[in-house]
Amino acid sequence: MGLDMYAYSAGRAGAYRDYWDGYDREKRTSNIAAPNELAYWRKHPNLHGWMERLWESKGCPGDNPENMFNGVELELTWADLDQLEQDIVANALPRTQGFFFGDDSDDYYRERDLEFVRRARADLFMGLKVFYNSSW
Repeated sequence: MGLDMYAYSAGRAGAYRDYWDGYDREKRTSNIAAPNELAYWRKHPNLHGWMERLWESKGCPGDNPENMFNGVELELTWADLDQLEQDIVANALPRTQGFFFGDDSDDYYRERDLEFVRRARADLFMGLKVFYNSSW
């Protein structure tokens, strides 16, 4: 077990869940188009902490009855991506710990994080929505 983190783009919220709800394991297909995966991280706790703080600043939106930031689809805006890029470059992601989260991996993921921001901006420009999600 551990912290798995995903970023993807789609035309609307809920597309990721709909894709997996319609997935046929035998045929290895879904009746819903797959979201465009922008990034995947394994145990990058400080980025997850940054996303959790963003979610809290937005009022913890969504259908999460436990008010826990796990399995929550968080939409990212242009302004969010601008701030994320600044915080990555400044090495200012918040130190975050959790039982399944692993150790600080900011240096390891720095280039991948910046590539994610670049790809996410491109998809926003094309009219798609960008989301972050995680599971631990």
